[in-house]
Amino acid sequence: MNSSSCLQPSPATTVALPVIYSCLLPAGIFGNILAAWIFSRKVPSRKTQYIYLANLVTANLLVCSTMPFLAAYFAGGHRWPYGSLACKVAHHLGALVMHVSMYVTITILCSIALSQYATLKKSTGTQHSPDLPGNFQRRLLQKFRRPKFAKYFCVIIWMIVLCITATAITVNVQHRVSEEFPTCYNIRVEVGDRPEMIATSLATVCFFLFFMTVLWSYYSLTRHLSRIQENTCIGEKHLIYRRVKRNVLVIQIILTVCFLPYHIFRPIFYVLGTDNDCPRLNYLVEIKNFLTCLAAAKSSLDPVITILLDKTFKKSLYGLFTKSTPEHQKHNNDIIAEMRRNMERFS
Repeated sequence: MNSSSCLQPSPATTVALPVIYSCLLPAGIFGNILAAWIFSRKVPSRKTQYIYLANLVTANLLVCSTMPFLAAYFAGGHRWPYGSLACKVAHHLGALVMHVSMYVTITILCSIALSQYATLKKSTGTQHSPDLPGNFQRRLLQKFRRPKFAKYFCVIIWMIVLCITATAITVNVQHRVSEEFPTCYNIRVEVGDRPEMIATSLATVCFFLFFMTVLWSYYSLTRHLSRIQENTCIGEKHLIYRRVKRNVLVIQIILTVCFLPYHIFRPIFYVLGTDNDCPRLNYLVEIKNFLTCLAAAKSSLDPVITILLDKTFKKSLYGLFTKSTPEHQKHNNDIIAEMRRNMERFS
């Protein structure tokens, strides 16, 4: 296979992808900055869910910050020299940081789902608590709803991210420029070397573990809710169950729509991309890039998802666009009082 001429991007790559990333960028930056401002000013920062959501917003902003580099890479990467500064910046600050931040969002989404699931154990007591595993697993699950654990867990995640990013950049910088790859858009960047394939395969395994964990949480909630509805009148607690079940369902839909297609295709990409078939490789690379774009689009849509996940955030956002009249002030006070009652219920 002639590596220097095998990959030839089509207009779908050089035109469509830059346009999509350029459209996602302003929506993602504006929405996530607004969400970050609301979290810092309007909602209690010591609650577990808001610790996870604040870190989720940070990861989303990182993904959005890489979109200009990705748009420039797909628009002109097939003309850049492989060793040029533009290629290194697009490859490191674009693709690498975007992929690492993407797995941070997946991990935090799974943590939110486990936190929501563990909340029912606290809110329902021992009589009607969901079916949880043994004592050790139960204690571990309950930790996901504790603010101190959430802070330490997120710090560990970011430390791992920094180590992975620094190591990957160091390895990539040590790559020598070869005449085999004259342009930035080449097989080494798009397909990756063996260490990158191994790392991607491990990340894919981790994703499916997270995916199945959220799926298990939703199944257990649905089964438990059906059982207690048949045998018990749970009254006001029914609203708590419905809210938690809806939140876990939203997370499951996000993982299924945005991330599952990419992770199903990735092993197929590595298996089929090993043949010396340039037309097939071009199609595979472009499908992979569009599925990656779908995963990145989740970061731009996350403020909408946050509105679905959190009622307090929605009310705080609504308060920004209402006039400060006595009636609205009373309405805001009612919102704050209700928010405090909800926080005490989940504490």
